Amino acid sequence: MNFKGGSGKTTTTAHLAQHLALHGYRTLAIDLDPQASLSALHGYQPEFDVGENQTLYGAIRYDDQKRPISEIIQQTYFPNLDLIPGNIELMEYEHDTPKALADNPGQGLFFTRLDSALSEVQDRYDVIVVDCPPQLGFLTMTAMCAATAVLVTVHPQMLDVMSMCQFLIMTSELLEVVANAGGNTGYDWMRYLVTRYEPGDGPQNQMVSFMRSMFEEHVLNYPMLKSTAISDAGLTKQTLYEVGRENFSRSTYDRAMEALNNVNGEIESLIKQAWGRA
Repeated sequence: MNFKGGSGKTTTTAHLAQHLALHGYRTLAIDLDPQASLSALHGYQPEFDVGENQTLYGAIRYDDQKRPISEIIQQTYFPNLDLIPGNIELMEYEHDTPKALADNPGQGLFFTRLDSALSEVQDRYDVIVVDCPPQLGFLTMTAMCAATAVLVTVHPQMLDVMSMCQFLIMTSELLEVVANAGGNTGYDWMRYLVTRYEPGDGPQNQMVSFMRSMFEEHVLNYPMLKSTAISDAGLTKQTLYEVGRENFSRSTYDRAMEALNNVNGEIESLIKQAWGRA
């Protein structure tokens, strides 16, 4: 998550979910962004392939059209990887929640709705990865209260880091309110992932050093490099795990894949530590 657009949230989510699935974890990816780029990357075009009540909104809405989350989950072409697609319908949750809380405060707090829905299928998955929208609204807060870990993607530029700091201040204040109301705000881990990193860029290196001095071990050891291989793969709605090595120069592909595997491997290690496994 991060409410700064272009920080690499969707790219990170897609590659992490596919990495986990390829390594044998039963994985569910949830697209909470109304722009639905994660869905498009997995073959679900939001305007044509995702109908009414077929997003997560269908499982967390407040009226009698609410559906079991199991009816919304879709298969992908990756073994071990399922998807809850998104589209513009998700914005209805942002509009409905204030009205629902005002009309009927006793019907249940908004931040428990995703957690309750996921409890119906939690025995089917080892890991659930959520791609949050670039805003700090009810969808993002609901996801944060269901999460057991948080990954913040950051592009190492001054304006992006300043935006992230504002995001953290606002999030901290909102989570304090949620915690006082009984919501879950404890995480196994919270980490910052440096994205679109260019090792030869002096100002970027200064920003990365600044982040490491501020957040210390909470910044992942490995950054995700900026790579034409990933951006070129995105042109055909593919990830780096799908495109062939022959489509790029060997050094470009290998450099990007090494960075990707290092990042995802480090996150996988954090998941195993949270589970108490070596």
